[in-house]
Amino acid sequence: MRPAHVALAILVAAIWGLNFVVIEVGLEDFPPLLLSALRYALAALPLLLLGGRPDVAWKWVLAVGGAIGVVKFSLLFVGMDVGMPAGLASLVLQVQAFFTVGFAVVLLRERPRAAQAAGLALATAGLALVASGLDGVATPAGFALVIGAAAAWGIGNVAIKRASPADPLRFMTWICIVPPLPLLALSLAFEGPARIGDALAGVDLGGIGAVAYIAFAATTVGWGLWAYLMRAYSASTVAPFSLLVPIFGLGFAALLLGEPLTWRTIAAAVLVVSGVLLTQRAPRISAQIARSRVRRPLRSGAGAG
Repeated sequence: MRPAHVALAILVAAIWGLNFVVIEVGLEDFPPLLLSALRYALAALPLLLLGGRPDVAWKWVLAVGGAIGVVKFSLLFVGMDVGMPAGLASLVLQVQAFFTVGFAVVLLRERPRAAQAAGLALATAGLALVASGLDGVATPAGFALVIGAAAAWGIGNVAIKRASPADPLRFMTWICIVPPLPLLALSLAFEGPARIGDALAGVDLGGIGAVAYIAFAATTVGWGLWAYLMRAYSASTVAPFSLLVPIFGLGFAALLLGEPLTWRTIAAAVLVVSGVLLTQRAPRISAQIARSRVRRPLRSGAGAG
């Protein structure tokens, strides 16, 4: 990847890492499904300025909107609401990288290089190191829901890659029209009109700010950049950058929410960053090997002549 695109991928990871802390703040004012519905209702507003139609088939708008907007974030928000702290949620959600690579192999017939697989394994060791030191912090239900959210994200990533929108920001804004009504219906069914009314009546500036950040920074900006990168590179190249999200998530959670940050976590962060860097060096290493194999016969032939 070009250095500028690497920087964009890291920026997305930082935005999404902070987003977990912001979600915790939002859940203090709103029930999870309502919070997600409000987030997408606001995130759809840029369509008033962008106008026009999506530059991909509607099936891709519905597929990505359903997988990521409805399923992923419903499971994530409810999982955090029932016992997954922000830092741990940011960590567990990153198994989406493996769902993405697996789905890409099956559905897109991509073939990850050996060095990319090694990088993912190294990053996995880092995630496991953090998780092994957080026993008893999360509820089993919360953990399972976040794993389900990761699987939905993997499906959404593959759909984004297949859609390959020419204007990623417009595409990610259009998918925001899909989740609000289904999420509101789910909120009415499971959270109830009374809880929704109480939340809206008692909202404060913290809740409003949380919804705004989740809607515009994490959704419009973050997903717009992510879609751009997914269009420019293979899914197995881009997806590993999401492994940086828990590094930012754990750091922001420790700084802003007082969640513990131990030497175990720092060591794991080093493993995760190293793994991501290895996945990015893999294409260049393979290209250098290929070029050297081409040059050697040429030199040998010239000398013989």
